[in-house]
Amino acid sequence: MITFLISLATLIGGYFIYGKVVEKAFGIDENNPTPAKKLADGVDYVELDWKKAFLIQFLNIAGLGPIFGAVAGALWGPAAFLWIVFGCIFAGSVHDYLAGMLSLRHDGATIAEIVGKYLGTSAKNVMRVFSVVLLVLVGVVFVVGPAGILTSILPGVSKMTWVGIIIIYYIIATVLPVDKLIGKVYPIFGASLIIMGLGIAVGLFVKGYQIPELTLQNLNPKGTPFYPFLFITIACGAISGFHATQSPLMARCIKNEKEGKRVFFGSMIAEGVIALIWAAAAMTFFGGTEGLAGAGSAGVVVNTISNSMLGKVGGALALLGVVACPITSGDTAFRSARLAIADATNFKQGPIKNRFLIALPLFAVGIALCFMDFGIIWRYFAWSNQTLATIVLWAGSVYLAQRGKNFWISAVPATFMTAVVTTYIIIAPEGLTLPTSVGYPVGIGAAVASLALFLKKKSAQPVGEVA
Repeated sequence: MITFLISLATLIGGYFIYGKVVEKAFGIDENNPTPAKKLADGVDYVELDWKKAFLIQFLNIAGLGPIFGAVAGALWGPAAFLWIVFGCIFAGSVHDYLAGMLSLRHDGATIAEIVGKYLGTSAKNVMRVFSVVLLVLVGVVFVVGPAGILTSILPGVSKMTWVGIIIIYYIIATVLPVDKLIGKVYPIFGASLIIMGLGIAVGLFVKGYQIPELTLQNLNPKGTPFYPFLFITIACGAISGFHATQSPLMARCIKNEKEGKRVFFGSMIAEGVIALIWAAAAMTFFGGTEGLAGAGSAGVVVNTISNSMLGKVGGALALLGVVACPITSGDTAFRSARLAIADATNFKQGPIKNRFLIALPLFAVGIALCFMDFGIIWRYFAWSNQTLATIVLWAGSVYLAQRGKNFWISAVPATFMTAVVTTYIIIAPEGLTLPTSVGYPVGIGAAVASLALFLKKKSAQPVGEVA
């Protein structure tokens, strides 16, 4: 229990202390007009109150990530707390803040355009394709998954009927102005996700569950090593590249640069808190990691814990979590894909017909994928997600270095994540399945080489001020 409380306090303290460090390193200017003011179009560039923007950002980046990922990561035992806490503070929150603030500084640009500006045209073109494919896959998974759950709840309605209903909703949410649907409904879902997590935390204390204390022993029943698998499994609760695709949505809506820390850094810390709570609940409720391993899928685990600790209210919130939350992440994934294509083609999105011209082909591809078994492809998502985060951290490091700022706040986690994603793809079943004796040194070598290349290019370029 003490480990859990210290971890929780550290996360909260990380927002106030390290968040200030990151904000100072970036160098906000409260007098800079934000994209919402400069480019207001009543569609994507719309001023929102920061509290509403925070809840939307939190829901967009969360979905089921900090719940399902944390439940899976809990199989390693209390050591997972370390990755959630330190990963969230020093990697994920820095990543999300830089992604959001760089978008804000560049008129709400999507992540591929930002990466291209600081890592080159080739990187931009790769990221354009990579990010859109990733977003469509996320959107499709968040169609099929909730549709399957709804079918099990209401067996009289076919799965494809639910798919059709969700797709229609997605189309509406993707083309409507951000304040008409997302701005009104998402803050409610975001608040519900937070309340659900806090309810589970209270339940752990009230019902006397003994959350295990920190141990560095690997408690995974299958003996899967911590490195690099834990760092890939717990993504949204620590660091996730998907967040970089979502941050431009709110970068186009906040009113002042000073709100960036609350909206981008703060929402990631909030996600870390949710992940911490669910990891603690998962490794405690079933009597340890052995019991957790035999409890069923993450969805079953979440439903069982919620109903036990929160009763009927918990059941309703669990339903909200496993159905509504992925749907709300899915529609913003498609919306982000629309914006990414619009940015790449310089296709203005003010007229609604222009939005449909991009959105409808995206949904045609999405609908086609709903009829395909792309499970093998999706197994690469976790790795692709963390690879995207790594690239964004390097882009942020270049931005900071060019302006004579403290680039180490992003270069250090970028170096670490380079080692993680390289090692993973070499030794994982989805990758080359080579032994760790090969994967570990190659991963470390790739990280060192990336840092060396960054430092070499940094020293060769004169320090200039922001454009």
